[in-house]
Amino acid sequence: MTRPNHGRGATRNETPTRFNLKAREEDGDWRDARDALDGPATPRRTTVTTETPRTIITRNQSLDVGFDRSINPYRGCEHGCIYCFARPSHAYHDLSPGLDFETRLFAKPDAPRLLRAELAASGYLPRPIAFGTNTDPYQPIEGDWRITRACLEVLVECRHPFTITTKSDRVTRDLDLIAPMAAKGLAAVVVSVPTLDPSIARTLEPRCPHPRKRLAAVAKLIEAGVPTFVSLAPVVPQITDHEMEHILEAAKEAGARGAFFLPVRLPHEVAPLFRAWLETHYPDRAAKVMATIQSIRGGRDNDPNFFTRMQGQGPWADLLRTRFGIACRKLDLNREKLVLRTDLFRPPEGDQLRLF
Repeated sequence: MTRPNHGRGATRNETPTRFNLKAREEDGDWRDARDALDGPATPRRTTVTTETPRTIITRNQSLDVGFDRSINPYRGCEHGCIYCFARPSHAYHDLSPGLDFETRLFAKPDAPRLLRAELAASGYLPRPIAFGTNTDPYQPIEGDWRITRACLEVLVECRHPFTITTKSDRVTRDLDLIAPMAAKGLAAVVVSVPTLDPSIARTLEPRCPHPRKRLAAVAKLIEAGVPTFVSLAPVVPQITDHEMEHILEAAKEAGARGAFFLPVRLPHEVAPLFRAWLETHYPDRAAKVMATIQSIRGGRDNDPNFFTRMQGQGPWADLLRTRFGIACRKLDLNREKLVLRTDLFRPPEGDQLRLF
């Protein structure tokens, strides 16, 4: 059985092979002698490398995603959620989707400047920009780098609509920017709460704030007038599915306007990492969990097809949808669909100030 890495989600750090990148090797004798020479291994530290992309707005044409553009101020995520579907992106850098994804992070400090330039481009048509679609914009390093906040400042200046999805109560630190935009119909927030059980959260999403802190953030956002929703993503069969109604009740109590859920997805390198996590933390039910996931995913670990990848299929998926629908109706959630405005947009100022 794989040993857990204290404070981290992944239990191992496999070399990526999907993109035919050169395998990294470590001399076996040196590995054997390392503890004797250097002392016992210490916990992996988080490192941050500056990344300098040419553009910052990512476009997508996915048929089952409710946005066509997003911003990811960071690559990799210290939250360490074992199920994170963004993990495979680290393999593009010849880094492991396992522990490297959680510890070897990339920050994009040029993001605000790039955003300003892209919004000023001739012919730009505004539609809501989504934050938090790949890695969390309010993971711990945002406290030092403040790239998410700097991007929001540009959007505030331009009256450009945005949504934020996060697992962190740190989002409330930017209420001075988010609340005035929400009052204009230009902002909404989704807070992810897959479990209320701190013992499950401690290994499932080890560096995320406590679930109750996130619910307190929902209440604070609602009090400030920000349309706020709760995401039960992902629902992990045999691990968190029994909490669905309890999470929805807690979301309602916090004032959330609505909620949604997604069955767990295990694309590419996420599947073996998730299996190793199960064997480490839930060996008694690992086989049962994977059997249920495969029943939802058409007999595979993952279903990459549009629409079914988000909803799942089969009796288990139908049962989850039925339970979710009944609970939302009972709690009076999801009464209306939120549509953000785009008609207030104004391009960023250049060297010449606006006349009006």
